[in-house]
Amino acid sequence: MSLRSTLNFLLYQWLDIESLNQRPRFADHSRETFDAVLDTCERIAREKYAPFNRLVDTQEPRFDGERVILPQATHDAHRAYVESGMLGAAQDYELGGMQLPYTVNASANAFFALASVSIGSNLLTVGNANLLLVHGTPAQKAVFAVNEFSGRWAGTMCLSEPQAGSSLSDITTRAVADGDGFPDDPLGPRYRLTGNKMWISSGEHELTENIIHLVLAKIPGPDGQLIPGTRGISLFIVPKKLVDIKGQLTGERNDVALAGLNHKLGWRGTTNTLLNFGEGKYRVGGRAGAVGYLVGRPHEGLRCMFHMMNEARIGVGTAATMLGMAGYHASLDYARHRPQGRPPGIGGKDPSRAQVRIIEHADIKRMLLAQKSYCEGALALELYCARLVDEHHTGQAQAADEARLLLEVLTPIAKSWPSEWCLEANSLAIQIHGGYGYTRDFPVEQYWRDNRLNMIHEGTHGIQATDLLGRKVVMENGRALALLLARIKATGDHAGLLANLAPYARDLAAAWEHIAAAAQAAWVTGNPTEALANAVPYMQAFGHGVLAWIWLDVALAALKFDPHTSQLATTGTLAATRYFYHYELPKTGAWLRAVESRDMTCANLPEGAF
Repeated sequence: MSLRSTLNFLLYQWLDIESLNQRPRFADHSRETFDAVLDTCERIAREKYAPFNRLVDTQEPRFDGERVILPQATHDAHRAYVESGMLGAAQDYELGGMQLPYTVNASANAFFALASVSIGSNLLTVGNANLLLVHGTPAQKAVFAVNEFSGRWAGTMCLSEPQAGSSLSDITTRAVADGDGFPDDPLGPRYRLTGNKMWISSGEHELTENIIHLVLAKIPGPDGQLIPGTRGISLFIVPKKLVDIKGQLTGERNDVALAGLNHKLGWRGTTNTLLNFGEGKYRVGGRAGAVGYLVGRPHEGLRCMFHMMNEARIGVGTAATMLGMAGYHASLDYARHRPQGRPPGIGGKDPSRAQVRIIEHADIKRMLLAQKSYCEGALALELYCARLVDEHHTGQAQAADEARLLLEVLTPIAKSWPSEWCLEANSLAIQIHGGYGYTRDFPVEQYWRDNRLNMIHEGTHGIQATDLLGRKVVMENGRALALLLARIKATGDHAGLLANLAPYARDLAAAWEHIAAAAQAAWVTGNPTEALANAVPYMQAFGHGVLAWIWLDVALAALKFDPHTSQLATTGTLAATRYFYHYELPKTGAWLRAVESRDMTCANLPEGAF
């Protein structure tokens, strides 16, 4: 199926997104308005993004000493996206938004990620503004968030530092109260920041008139020393150009300087930067130090920032999914048109016989079906999480709280699973193309390069796995996991009534019994070193268990009669489900054996043995 057909099935037949229109927030909407949004985004992605995906890969951002130069195509695509209203589509009418369900918003943005993830990187601007809506003052919301949603300004998040990487407790960027006569700045308590930040996506460009950095920094204690660990971290708004309370540029450049551009394997159309804060290149009021405004309370910056990080993690999962989907579509098209070889059997080696298209070979079908199961399954997972966001924001109290907990336990999977397995889908797409896939004559090598980032940024696999096994499965006395298991059981009970799905229901129940038991076995000694030594294999098994559940639930929806769904599409959905249960779910047993035995082969190996 095309992406649009897949989205229509998942939104309307599986998630019943039209039922949200009965809620006051979405009462103005209907399927017609949802389809209009999807139509618009599909058209813009097709016209402004897809034709230039290769161009932005080969014409990387460059710095001329004064400004970062991007291809004109990037400017045109960004302008079209802003004019579509999608930056603030899910926001209140009062903020210039459409009050669009987040599920529809996420679906519409999938078109841009499919067309060119490297151009379509507006995720951080939306996340930045959403964080300020929750944790910012009224003035910070009105000045910074509103102008980001309108597309007038862009946003970033600045966490990592060259010496610290993902270890945020070791950051050294310093923030001291600005004693230059600004104790009552209407934009918030004013500080001066000094330090360096690394891996800042979209940290410098000319796409917008201003860039709003959200920066983690430490306020020194009474002794002038930085507080060790994460307890000392605070969050600050640091605009590239200073603004007044009316949101107008003052004409003064803040002390934030580009130190360099990172040259990346993929995502080359998006600038990635090293930024220096407070080096004195742009002196504010004659003094060095970047002006920043405190967000929330001092020393609670990491708690605030996680609001943006969690949203970004679901966005990363969606980006990984759509890159995998792009490769799947490309390799499917190639397999349908590339003649090579002859089928085995009688006369199979007769050179006088015409060659067959490679899609007629069983192993090609295996690789295509693997891609389909990974990518369409991952898309369903991301939309399920988006639907939980809508439930969390607009549902009744109990349903909203359950959605919150389910998002907690599913977010590590929504980020990590597509970033691993849709990358594998891209690898299979290259394999289907053969030698051609390894050249730049076809797009699949770029899809793989672009996707390789997603296992790293917004929290590596190891970080997500530690979060899952070390915190999420045990949080609130295991309530989040219990809720997930209850939903999995409900799907299994329903599927168990159908003869063609009953075996999968039994396999799913057995897999989750093993997953739950392995978590208990990992923690039986209470020793975190032992419990978390195999956190990544546990997360891999957990993720496969989640995707098996998603596929079974999707299969149930596919078996319901719907005139909009073709019989071939239903056949494809059931085949992908069958593939996942026959080829993928059995892998969980091998992963879990190391978890439940608390295998220390890796953890205890001395460095010299390598």
